[in-house]
Amino acid sequence: MTTGNLYIISAPSGAGKTSLVKQLTEELDKLTVSISHTTRQQRPGEVDGQDYFFVSVDEFKTMLSEQAFLEHAQVFDNYYGTARRTVEESLNQGIDVILEIDWQGAQQIKKILPDCIAIFILPPSVSVLEQRLRNRGQDSEETIARRMRDAVTEMSHYGEYDYLIVNDVFERALNSLISIVVSHRFHIDKQREALQSLLQELLSRE
Repeated sequence: MTTGNLYIISAPSGAGKTSLVKQLTEELDKLTVSISHTTRQQRPGEVDGQDYFFVSVDEFKTMLSEQAFLEHAQVFDNYYGTARRTVEESLNQGIDVILEIDWQGAQQIKKILPDCIAIFILPPSVSVLEQRLRNRGQDSEETIARRMRDAVTEMSHYGEYDYLIVNDVFERALNSLISIVVSHRFHIDKQREALQSLLQELLSRE
């Protein structure tokens, strides 16, 4: 069995990353999103163990001390982390895994797993990004202003990624993501491993 590919997908808040990733996992099989641990409060409609693993700060720090995370970061006033065990289990089963993390987490992952594939999603403009944040109807003016400032910091790290996608038209951005994932499944290293028996048969001589 071939091991899965690990994908990092980052974007500033409001760029549409979550919607794209959700649709991507519905379009392709053997593809899952890693569920992060977080210390932030659970929002209405969110399900523990499905959207996030919601933990206390003490629980998070205990996991940190046990080196249970592949990466972790403080975003705004909360902690987020990707558990090592769940990611490795999926990859070893031949399932591709997506990490929805920021540039800080991406830097940590690339040091540990340099073969990961990193994708950055941009909004089509500053005005569209701000409008998307406002359309959520969840944040105060102060929070929106902070998210806009943080978006600039996030986007300044685009050059550390392997692929860059602009989410102007949803379907076009989705098709770009699909193309990236599918193409990596046909990489020579993956195919050599998956088609070992066929290659031996085709290249054998009587």
